[in-house]
Amino acid sequence: MIQIGIKGKKVAKVSEEYTAEHLLSGLLPVFATPALVALMEYTCSDSVQGELDEGLGTVGSSINCSHISPSPIGSTITCESELIEVDRRRLVFRVRAFDDFGEIGGGEHERFIIDNARFMLKVNEKRAALGSADGE
Repeated sequence: MIQIGIKGKKVAKVSEEYTAEHLLSGLLPVFATPALVALMEYTCSDSVQGELDEGLGTVGSSINCSHISPSPIGSTITCESELIEVDRRRLVFRVRAFDDFGEIGGGEHERFIIDNARFMLKVNEKRAALGSADGE
């Protein structure tokens, strides 16, 4: 059973592929907000995955975060998460991120526990519907 207080930590190095310029979220060669959001989601997801029964996973449903300081290429980004609320299948995390110079962002992220196979059935139904709409 998943308990409040589970913590996670992930580290990433800022490279060109994680810049605003590369991810089309801006024009500058700095750590992009979409990359920060992805790192936050990954940190939270990975922190609880080992606590779930086989065949279960989590999916992100919302994130409310701020990105308050730029990080240049070459910076090391550390993201930390803590599970602060559990409501049946709903999980809420507090997340914070830091570069070599201090805090760069933070917020809250919500995830839901899902049955991976059932979830993918829904995805495959949509994929099939797209294929039939294209005349396949």
